[in-house]
Amino acid sequence: MGHGHQHHGHSHAHPRTTGKNLLISIFLNSIITASQVVGGLLSGSLALLSDALHNFSDVLSLIVSYLANFLSKRKASVNKTFGYKRAEIIAAFVNAATLIVVAVILIKEAIERFIAPQEVTSSLVIWLSLLGILANGFSVLLLKKDSKNNMNMKSAYLHLLTDMLASVAVLVGGLLMKFFQLYWVDPALTLAIAIYLIFLGYDLLRDSTRVLMLFTPNSIQLQKIVGEISKMEPIKNVHHVHIWQLNEDEVHLEAHIDFKENLRLSDFDAILEDIEEKLYHDFGINHVNIQPEFGKCDSKQMIVQD
Repeated sequence: MGHGHQHHGHSHAHPRTTGKNLLISIFLNSIITASQVVGGLLSGSLALLSDALHNFSDVLSLIVSYLANFLSKRKASVNKTFGYKRAEIIAAFVNAATLIVVAVILIKEAIERFIAPQEVTSSLVIWLSLLGILANGFSVLLLKKDSKNNMNMKSAYLHLLTDMLASVAVLVGGLLMKFFQLYWVDPALTLAIAIYLIFLGYDLLRDSTRVLMLFTPNSIQLQKIVGEISKMEPIKNVHHVHIWQLNEDEVHLEAHIDFKENLRLSDFDAILEDIEEKLYHDFGINHVNIQPEFGKCDSKQMIVQD
């Protein structure tokens, strides 16, 4: 069986930088959460309490992201041949799920407050929302770069970004309540925050689920790949194909290739190298595992259920 690995410069977040930024964000969000819980109870603001709940979910999510980031750097072993490379994908899935759960809780609370409106101490809401904007805004800047290439960091980044936006919404609500006594704005903003959380959480949940379920990445056209490989001499048929994404950096392909003639091993190695180069440069696949065959009686279907 031919097995090829292409190691063409991937972009990895620096582990110390990423870990340090996550720890700073965890510390800041813990302070915000405690302040908003106290402030929400004193002021009677549901929007502030909902923001505190979201912040608390952020703290838990950031801790999950930090642990996953740490585990993903650990080396493979005899019992863990892939190491912990999927830890960050699992963290992204968990964080996306918590976004949606928190959103559902907020919707329930907002509906109850619409039914029974309450007066809110707006001054405290305004000052605490400003604290949330500053702290979350700083955390967002810390994680923005790493979020572009890493699903786990993106999940943490989205938690913080939505929290910053939620604090902006709470600030607007506080100002409207202070100067215009529009107390219905408080649950209305809570509802808007919740809907936005569901929108963002669903996309991330879907993407992380696709990776965990070993689905073919959306950007890859399996039939086109098979067609390109089949054009190469002396390949007769490409079948039993599986393509999956292990993590952000690795896309794997395994396939059986039926050859027109009985090749020497050195000839097969030369063809395998050509296949690896084509798959990497044309399709971004960097781990290739090929089983060569000649005259073998097995299914020649492109997709075969194992």
